[in-house]
Parts: sequence; C-alpha cells; structure tokens
Amino acid sequence: MSVSPVKRQKMESALDQLKHHTTVVADTGDFNAIEEYKPLDATTNPSLILAAAQMPAYQELVDDAVAYGKKLGGSEEEQIKNACDKLFVLFGAEILKRIPGRVSTEVDARLSFDKEGMIQRARRLIDLYKEAGIGKDRILIKLSSTWEGIQAGKVLEAEHGIHCNMTLLFSFAQAVACAEAGVTLISPFVGRILDWYVANGDKKTYEPSEDPGVKSVTKIYNYYKKFGYKTIVMGASFRNTGEIKALAGCDYLTISPKLLAELSKEYVKLTPTLSIKEAQACQLEKLHLDEKAFRWLHNEDQMAVEKLSDGIRKFAADAMKLERMLK
Repeated sequence: MSVSPVKRQKMESALDQLKHHTTVVADTGDFNAIEEYKPLDATTNPSLILAAAQMPAYQELVDDAVAYGKKLGGSEEEQIKNACDKLFVLFGAEILKRIPGRVSTEVDARLSFDKEGMIQRARRLIDLYKEAGIGKDRILIKLSSTWEGIQAGKVLEAEHGIHCNMTLLFSFAQAVACAEAGVTLISPFVGRILDWYVANGDKKTYEPSEDPGVKSVTKIYNYYKKFGYKTIVMGASFRNTGEIKALAGCDYLTISPKLLAELSKEYVKLTPTLSIKEAQACQLEKLHLDEKAFRWLHNEDQMAVEKLSDGIRKFAADAMKLERMLK
C-alpha cells in the first residue's frame, strides 16, 4: 500500500517507528553507516571487520594495528594475533565515538570449544579497551553459543563483570542455557535459519509471520519474558525488512546498513508484534539444562547443529583472511 506524499510528510518512516518499540543496533563496521542511521548500539564480527578493513578509508587503523603487533614482539603468530585484537578494538573505539551505547566485539571463533581460551581472550580485549580509555560498561564481548562459550559467558559475567553477547544462536536449547547462565544479551540469527529451511525444504518463500527465523526469536522472547529472565533478546542476521517488522517490540534488533536504508524509505504503519503482556500469557514450560540435557536438546535440532558449525567455520575463515591481510 503506497502512501500519498502529503500523508508521508506527517508519517514517520518504518525505521523511526521501529525505534519507538525496539532498540535499533547497526550491524556494521562502517562508521559512515553508523553516523547516517544513528543507532543506539553497534555490533561487529570478523566478517564485518574484514570487509571494513579492506576499505581505503580505514587503512590507517590497519597500519596502527600492525605497528602495535610489531611493537609487542614475539613470534610472527603472536604479533598477528595481537594486531588482530588491536584492530577489533580500534574499530570498536571509533564506533563508540559515534554511538551513545555499546559496541559488540567478537572473540576468535576458533576458540568456540575452549572455555578458558575464550575467557582469556575476552579479558584481553577488555584490557585493550581500557588502555584506549574505554570502560567495560560500553563493551559487549561476543562469544559463540556453544556449551563452552555459554559457560565462559557465565564466568565473565559473574566473576569479572564483563558483559557478553552470545552469538551464532539458532536453537531453543542455546537460548535457555544462555538465560540460565545470566548473560547480558543473546543474538538469535533470523535470516540464517530461513536460509536453512529454504535450502532443505520444499517451501521457498514465507510470509514474515510464518518465517522460521521469526518464529524462533518470538518463542525465545516469549520464554524470557514469561519467566522473568533479564537477558536481552537481540534478533540478528535479517534477510528482508519483513522479518524485522514481524519482530517489532523485540528488545533489540541488529540491522545491516542496506536494510536500515530500506526501512528509512518505507512509510507503512508499524505495530509491535511482541509484548511482555502477551509473552506472560503464552503456554511454555520452564526448562533446566545441564550439559547433557543441553547437548541432547540442541542435537535434536538439525538446522541449529548445522548452522552453528557452519557459522563457526565461516567466522574462523574470515579471521584467518584478516590475519593473512595483516601479515
């Protein structure tokens, strides 16, 4: 339904309406996009940093990171690892100059099954931010939502006061375990769930309300609100604006610049679909998951098992590309 030009002048864009119901986060490492769409928070990952680091505009940050790695010395491998961590923090620090909220910085996906390794790397990133004059209250450390990652998040939150963003989240089991671990925020992936169902099923298109990714996040949101969990639900990895509008009312949504641009040009009435009131009335049972129960329940979801391992491999591959670039 198109809106007349006169009516459009009075009406807010879909993006502006969304901001009334949901905290909008920019899913990018590109500073210009952040300045244009004015999100509260921003998220980065190895793939986004790799893309941004190849832009001529950010060459200075890459040079600074390389110089830092060399200054610390050690083996070539150690220098590159230190340069990578520094590059993530340099991007994060620049992003924080442009937003009022927090930036998410990811721990190397190759540590996804190493609880202690993730804890050490997270603390190292927080130390680097501290050296740059940035307190841990403005940082979310991103960890893979493996059992080990979730337990690392539990320790970082409880013992070190480091806020965590659990990423690569596809199953209800992962969401329940994250809530029980008391992490700050989860990023359930919407678009990648849709991708799997389109690739593996007979149905190739879905209405937004029937989209498997939208349904997954809706169930998680309802579960968290029904049982009073404080963990923030941040829908991520969207394929179209329909998915985003179908999750209006969710705590946070992290959106790519391309879809932010589309939403800013859309003039349709946006009504929130998720609410605490409705969540508290829904029929869901409370679960408690130890490691065995978690692994079994997660394993029962073929889509989640495949997408988690695929996501870890892709982030790891981009981390290695970034290292080769710095080398």
